[in-house]
Amino acid sequence: MSIYPPPLQRLIEQLTRLPGIGQKSAARVALYVLKSDRGLAEGLAASLLEVKDRIRFCSTCFNFTDDDPCAVCRNPERANGSLCVVEGPGDQLAIEESGAFKGRYHVLQGVLSPLDGIGPEALRIGELAARIDREGIEEVILATNPTAEGETTASYLAEMLCRKGVRVTRISLGIPMGGDLKYMDAMTVQHALTCRVPVSS
Repeated sequence: MSIYPPPLQRLIEQLTRLPGIGQKSAARVALYVLKSDRGLAEGLAASLLEVKDRIRFCSTCFNFTDDDPCAVCRNPERANGSLCVVEGPGDQLAIEESGAFKGRYHVLQGVLSPLDGIGPEALRIGELAARIDREGIEEVILATNPTAEGETTASYLAEMLCRKGVRVTRISLGIPMGGDLKYMDAMTVQHALTCRVPVSS
């Protein structure tokens, strides 16, 4: 039997369904909502419903948007012949926040994982191929994560895109800024050495 009244216990149970939120964190959030003014709860509830009602995938890049196509795809200045391919919306956000990329994106909505039954047809790979022809893409930057699945996906895409005559590049992988070599795993060190760049004098 719960120590909390049923409405509060139901809120805690709902919060534990979110990723990364365990029982204690959910109870802490629920108690905070309870102690706060009604406006917080109403704003939170309205935002949750608005997200479910208004957010959808962009029909061009497959990132989240409330206006189709999304702002990046609508921006003519971003049509510079460069397309960055990422696994999911969070990856696009990270690249966009860096300010280092000024082209357009393509969100795969996952990675190839044969053991989990995720093949090319389950991702937005067909749509990527169509965009190459339709938008006159000259360079595709593969920005999948450096995991086994991400590397498999990057290799698959590189082979497919090279057959189309597109310049394919891969984001650099290796030692992070502030990193310490002695704490790096073997794969990270291997990538750092393989992806080394010349130093100009």
